[in-house]
Amino acid sequence: MLSGMTETVDFVLAKRYRLLQALGHGAMGTVWRAHDELLERDVAIKEIRFPSELDEADRVVFYRRTLREARAPARVRHKSIIEVYDVVQEHARPWIVMELIEAPTLEQHIKEHGPLRPDETAAIGRQLVAALAEAHASGVLHRDIKPSNVLLAPGRVVLTDFGLAITNGSSTITKVGTFVGSPAYVAPEVARGEKATPESDLWSLGATLYCAVEGRPPFDHESVMATLSAVLTEDPNPTHRSGELGPIINGLLQRNPRRRLTHARLAERLDRAATPKRSAGQSPGESMVNALSSAGMPSRRSGAHRAKQNRPNTTRPYLFAGLGLLGVGAVIAAIIGLSGGDPTATPGTEPKGEVGTNVSATPDVLVVEAKGGDCGLTILAGGAGGAAASDVQNTTIPDGTLFRANKVPMDVTVSDGKICKVTVNGEVKPSVAGEQTYVDIDRE
Repeated sequence: MLSGMTETVDFVLAKRYRLLQALGHGAMGTVWRAHDELLERDVAIKEIRFPSELDEADRVVFYRRTLREARAPARVRHKSIIEVYDVVQEHARPWIVMELIEAPTLEQHIKEHGPLRPDETAAIGRQLVAALAEAHASGVLHRDIKPSNVLLAPGRVVLTDFGLAITNGSSTITKVGTFVGSPAYVAPEVARGEKATPESDLWSLGATLYCAVEGRPPFDHESVMATLSAVLTEDPNPTHRSGELGPIINGLLQRNPRRRLTHARLAERLDRAATPKRSAGQSPGESMVNALSSAGMPSRRSGAHRAKQNRPNTTRPYLFAGLGLLGVGAVIAAIIGLSGGDPTATPGTEPKGEVGTNVSATPDVLVVEAKGGDCGLTILAGGAGGAAASDVQNTTIPDGTLFRANKVPMDVTVSDGKICKVTVNGEVKPSVAGEQTYVDIDRE
């Protein structure tokens, strides 16, 4: 049996992987830097340890579930998902062999350089949502997205610990299933004990982007219980640095999972937010690459760069091997299904230009005019308050066109109240910058 942490250096696992250095450890195990002597490459190995309070029956459940969840991300191939090479069963516990990436985490970057610019954060988010879309399409959830599980490698953003945080140390909890997460980044429905879903991952992504641009999580309290209570009952702390990213983050931090931005709509909006003002002749793609590069290495115009220049030259490489071993358990007490709907209507094709009194005079219950830019629109129709909506529609209204809807009751969310001119039953709603929601719309 292995008896300790650093004492096991040079131990050869599965007659192949030589453990070189313990990179970190927590309640659920140890992360090692190791050398694959067969393929002659360094790898990261996560050693999973059983919580001490588990009885024998729960150890079997824990073991089988860990193996299953370790294999899951191996089915997903994406440049922004850490690659799982192997799962080894030795010394009565699983060892997960992964790609070793030498790069700082987003959490480390924030601590050392401060918050990122909105376009840098959006560029990071764009790669992460692409990874999540691929994983979710394969039926794989992450369940613990947070800054410490995001790596900023040169030209590449990588999501780590994918699908591995699944149980924690109570035999009672283990029997009914658990989710291990971080209270400041866990979705409200998961905090309530409900089943994790792709929408839960999107909430955690929103909280991660919030932290990246603001330098702190959206819910930041001294104790675990206070933080979870805030997630369930309070609005996020107001943002001050998010700029164009603010409505996107708000669109992810919606308590009702069905109101959250979809993968496709989120990707589209992050694309726009990740493109800073660019010089003539520079394409949006080039701007996005530049923003992403500066996320890994602070730009010269940022305060982070100046701080870096003023520090002594004592930088060292960051060795990552799938940390994130600590979490907070929330019992899964109910299994819920969240159903969505495909878009069934398209924006009107009214001619560009001023609409004037035609908007207020229309007999339609809802009219949304895009004026000054494209308007993102989400409608939950057929259920008051969105609680039992029978139709969910996400669409983009091109600048200068109108969208009409008459299926009631409905809830409506527009991406920006300044661009999306909303009229309900002939009443023009005030123009307010940022994402706006209008609930329980019915006929007069």
